[in-house]
Amino acid sequence: MASSEGFLTNEQREMLKIASQNVEVLSSSPKSPTSFLSEHHVKAPAGGKAPTAGIAARHVRRSHSGKFVRVKKEGGGGKGTWGKLLDTDGEATLDRNDPNYDSGEEPYQLVESTVTDPLDEYKKAVVSIIEEYFSTGDVAVAASDLKELGSSQYHSYFIKRLVSIALDRHDKEKEMASVLLSSLYADVISPPQIKDGFFILLESADDLAVDIPDAVDILALFLARAVVDDILPPAFCTRAKKALPESSKGVQVIQTAEKSYLSAPHHAELVERRWGGSTHITVEEVKKKIAGLLREYAESGDTSEACRCIRELGVPFFHHEVVKRALVLAMEVQTAEPLVIKLLKEAAEEGLISSSQMVKGFSRLVESLDDLALDIPSAVSSFQSLVLEATNGGWLDASFLKSSNEDGDAQVEDEKVRRYKKEIVPIIHEYFLSDDIPELIRSLEDLGVPQYNPLFLKKLITLAMDRKNREKEMASVLLSALHIEIFSTEDIVNGFVLLLESAEDTELDILDASNELALFLARAVIDDVLAPLNLEEIGNKLPPNSSGSETVRSAQSLTSARHAGERLLRCWGGGTGWAVEDAKDKIAKLLEEFESGGVLSEACQCIRDLGMPFFNHEVVKKALVMAMEKKNDRMLDLLQECFSEGLITINQMTKGFTRVKDGLDDLALDIPNAREKFSFYVDQAQEKGWLLPAFGSPAADGSH
Repeated sequence: MASSEGFLTNEQREMLKIASQNVEVLSSSPKSPTSFLSEHHVKAPAGGKAPTAGIAARHVRRSHSGKFVRVKKEGGGGKGTWGKLLDTDGEATLDRNDPNYDSGEEPYQLVESTVTDPLDEYKKAVVSIIEEYFSTGDVAVAASDLKELGSSQYHSYFIKRLVSIALDRHDKEKEMASVLLSSLYADVISPPQIKDGFFILLESADDLAVDIPDAVDILALFLARAVVDDILPPAFCTRAKKALPESSKGVQVIQTAEKSYLSAPHHAELVERRWGGSTHITVEEVKKKIAGLLREYAESGDTSEACRCIRELGVPFFHHEVVKRALVLAMEVQTAEPLVIKLLKEAAEEGLISSSQMVKGFSRLVESLDDLALDIPSAVSSFQSLVLEATNGGWLDASFLKSSNEDGDAQVEDEKVRRYKKEIVPIIHEYFLSDDIPELIRSLEDLGVPQYNPLFLKKLITLAMDRKNREKEMASVLLSALHIEIFSTEDIVNGFVLLLESAEDTELDILDASNELALFLARAVIDDVLAPLNLEEIGNKLPPNSSGSETVRSAQSLTSARHAGERLLRCWGGGTGWAVEDAKDKIAKLLEEFESGGVLSEACQCIRDLGMPFFNHEVVKKALVMAMEKKNDRMLDLLQECFSEGLITINQMTKGFTRVKDGLDDLALDIPNAREKFSFYVDQAQEKGWLLPAFGSPAADGSH
């Protein structure tokens, strides 16, 4: 009954016919899909509803030409149709005279533009500055041009470009390049940028060596010259070597600089004269000329003549040395103070000495006030009055006074601290001569300022580093004694922090300061002066990327190496006394011999022969433990004899008892009656006056 078309009404059949005609029209168009409807069969579903497959009736429209066409979904578009109600697809012309004209409706036009790299522009600009400097030799103009160029963040690349250009020139230009770097140091190019610039040079050494066969040797000389001129610390070489690939030319440059130049006798003079010094006088010569003109000025009082001499030196970048030496002269010779003030004031007003050079001169003097105070007792008070005179007179920036107050110890120090530093220097020198630890400890106790113990540690190691291995060994041994007697672990930690905070300054004076500080730290761990965790504590108190924090990491590596204990105990050659481990072994042996029937006087002599009175608390500790283990109270007779002779002091006796008391829990595991025995020994010791009154009774502590 149903046809192949299903149950369709006449209207539906007519619609199907129209759809079929539209298929033919669409298939004839090259832009239309050829089989849009052929793949779909229109079939009426059960229930007699209109078909939903294929093209819906509302998408079919008769055009004005009479043809049926398929149109766009929203009723717009289609060829021959009216389009949508609001059709905006057509082209519209903007009328700039229209009151409703909006320039934002204008079509965008893309304009081609070249993107420039600021670094590339900077590199091009500095080439002309360098070439002009090589032609004129005018340091002041080059410095001024570099300042005007701006982009100070790229100054490290200026160093690379300057040296790279000079590499392929004559000795005259090489010397000029070194002089310019010294001139720009601190005033135009900061110290970190100097370091970065030289490191970039070392990284590019392989490329430079391709074009310039002797690039390695020339770069090594530039590097050595920078160290000699104090614009790079000697430790830079060590750090840079670690950061470069071992097979690189950069490492060869550093090795050549260290072996051929920096380690040679009279290396400073050799390096400064290598390129003939044809453009400017050397730093040492400038210092001599400054000292000479200031002496003449102090005698003549001719300010205009002194200013003329300063101007003729032709080293405006080095005027801070004039300021520093003039201030020292004012401190040394009181009658010269008004003359110095007059000279500096006039030089500042004339613009002869710049504000930055003036501040730098005062700042440099602050750094050496400690040493000056040893020779000039009134150095600090004189400096304070000079600072006030300068700031009140307007020829020293007032910010210097503010920073002086903020920095405290780093600037004008407290009189008490200054006096302490002055007093401990001869104490340390005397110890290096006599090797008498008890005398040094008594001297420190007489000073009565334990809060300054960290300052003592800093001064001790600083003085030892500038001496031979014997004094370094003595300093390490002394630290062990001080830690046992009067220094707390906190004192030791804070002392090393102070030392490492000034590590970069120390490296300027002591070539291998970083490695030696690492050895002192590692040795302190091996000697039980510091715990390994204390190294982390010290590192956390230092800036992350500083020289000090790097030294701490080196110390940690040293302590974690195989056989570290044996190596570090002998790092200074074992120049004084016995190493701690050796001393412990000897103490154990002499006590065993005495316990097995040895003579009392011989045992005392053996203790005396050890030569480590600061370590006698170990004798007390081992004697008490042995008395408990062997159940032989004869050891108390030895302690009594040692105490009576003054061989073991009350401090050492108390410390030995305290160490046993602290380890009673562990002792009780092996010696069940350890607490009872120790309580008995304490009673006897207190009765005989061996212990300090502050020592508490173990009964209360150990009854639990």
